[in-house]
Amino acid sequence: MKVCLLNDSFPPAMDGVVNVVLNYADHLGKDHGVRVAVGTPEYPDAHYEQYPYPVVAYPSLDTTALMSGYRAGNPFSGKALEGLAAFGPDVIHSHCPVASTILGRLLREQTQAPLVFTYHTKFDIDIHRAIKLPHAAEETIKAMVANIEAVDEVWVVSRGAGENLKSLGYTGAYRVMNNGVDFARGRVDDETVAKVTAGYDLPAGVPVLLFVGRMMTYKGLPLILDALKLLADGGQDFRMVFIGKGPDKEKMAEKARDLGLEKKCIFVGPIYDRDELRAWNTRADLFLFPSTFDTNGLVVREAAACGLACVLIRGSCAAEGIDDGRNGFLIEESPEAMAALLREICPDLPRLHQVGQHAMHEIYLSWQSAVDAAFDRYGAILDLKNSGALPPKRKEPADYLVALASRSMEERVRRRRIRQELLSDFRETAQGMMENIQEAQRSAEQRWAKVAEDIQRELDALKKR
Repeated sequence: MKVCLLNDSFPPAMDGVVNVVLNYADHLGKDHGVRVAVGTPEYPDAHYEQYPYPVVAYPSLDTTALMSGYRAGNPFSGKALEGLAAFGPDVIHSHCPVASTILGRLLREQTQAPLVFTYHTKFDIDIHRAIKLPHAAEETIKAMVANIEAVDEVWVVSRGAGENLKSLGYTGAYRVMNNGVDFARGRVDDETVAKVTAGYDLPAGVPVLLFVGRMMTYKGLPLILDALKLLADGGQDFRMVFIGKGPDKEKMAEKARDLGLEKKCIFVGPIYDRDELRAWNTRADLFLFPSTFDTNGLVVREAAACGLACVLIRGSCAAEGIDDGRNGFLIEESPEAMAALLREICPDLPRLHQVGQHAMHEIYLSWQSAVDAAFDRYGAILDLKNSGALPPKRKEPADYLVALASRSMEERVRRRRIRQELLSDFRETAQGMMENIQEAQRSAEQRWAKVAEDIQRELDALKKR
């Protein structure tokens, strides 16, 4: 089987979805012998040759200031489409509903491979954040949903993610396919934890609270800080560690100072080393993740891998599968609710650790298991396609434009090949003519040299007479 994975970001850009694509590519190849190719917008200073599979990078625009560090790809790149079509995928799997899915539709036109899409993120929030004009933002969301409607099968990472997609106007079916985590199950040894956390003010016996993720206000960061202010005012000591980067990091650090929490809040910045992150998850006593934005919350499962329980918003996507008080803690979405829970449970560290152990054994999911399920579903989709039972997609006006664009790009590629062949033929002909001229020149030079020798001999003979 050959699978083409498409995403609008790839290293050096790093986020949760990039991590998904990397793990899909790794486990599909390692565990199932699948040949993988990745298509992504080109990022400066990227080293795509380091991967054991081809990475086809297509032209991109610098939209990092507008889109929180991300570039916008141009999926109408004939060269990229040609490269991916030559790979000959059996399945195309897009992980972003914009450029990647457009490229996926173009690639499907040329290869007839079924197109799968995974809905990872509530893109409507990011769209409204980037596009300040409400009408323009809504039209952009409609276009995104129409793009999703065009694929052959939609996967979501949680039931809540599927319902969010439905709320945006999506009318089709979806299948829940959980993401895994690349942390091994188990806590890190004490020596490694001490080495990683050395130099930080983390007194023994004082609860260590942790947040890992993009530093964005919609992740619930203001709620955390307001709750911690109430907790501190009640006399409970603690240390709050924030790991990550993002456009709101400085704003949150300033808010912590304004609330008088600067000695209790530690802003570590981003950590990309997975073993170091495991060490921090092992050192912490409780993970705070009051996000209603995230559709799955991989950090919740990463924390569980290390025996760390989470505080989550009741009814959020990240809270799916959490049994309140057994393998996690659920609260209403307010600083008061979080502060009340923390006042109750922070003095009882053994209880926190017990709930964390339950999380380790009950909600942890490895990437190997997650990709096993994806591989099995790829096979089922191919069986449906080969038997003619894959449900046909309703044709939209944009489908005809995609087909037209695909044919136009194919024609450009064909013409380019013809030009290349003509140029090659011309070069070969010109090279042959030049070689013939050079050979004729060498023959003439040899003949004239022989004539000169004959004349010289005649002259020498005349002199002797």
